[in-house]
Amino acid sequence: MSTSLLFIGNLGGGEWIFIILVVVLLFGGKKIPELMRGIGQGIREFNDAKKNVKSHIEEGMKEKDRKEETKA
Repeated sequence: MSTSLLFIGNLGGGEWIFIILVVVLLFGGKKIPELMRGIGQGIREFNDAKKNVKSHIEEGMKEKDRKEETKA
């Protein structure tokens, strides 16, 4: 695990409130839902790509097994 992200576990309630307040001030109340939609869409696209890569790997393994069975 990256050591630069380990500090996140040590944040208390006051720190989280401060971070949320800074985000609200930077992006404004109207931009936050748009930002969250963008983050959600990015996560969905990442998961779709992950599933696609996994299925391609599994198909390749099945194809390899079929070729080995026909040789034997």
